[in-house]
Amino acid sequence: MTTKLTVTARGQVTFRKDVLQHLGVHPGEKIELDKLPDGRVALRAARPSGTIDDFLGLLARKTKKVATLEEI
Repeated sequence: MTTKLTVTARGQVTFRKDVLQHLGVHPGEKIELDKLPDGRVALRAARPSGTIDDFLGLLARKTKKVATLEEI
């Protein structure tokens, strides 16, 4: 199935909801676009390759309470 997109004066396009669902992309997430030599592009959902520090930092922001050593 071919989907046509309209390019705005600022060079932006909006993807239809069904295309984003097909990619598994949700609001705020990113997509990757690879330029192929024949003028085509390959589009896919960008999957973060985070580190354990990123994960721990994410958990740290979930609470405002600071635990003491005894509580830990």
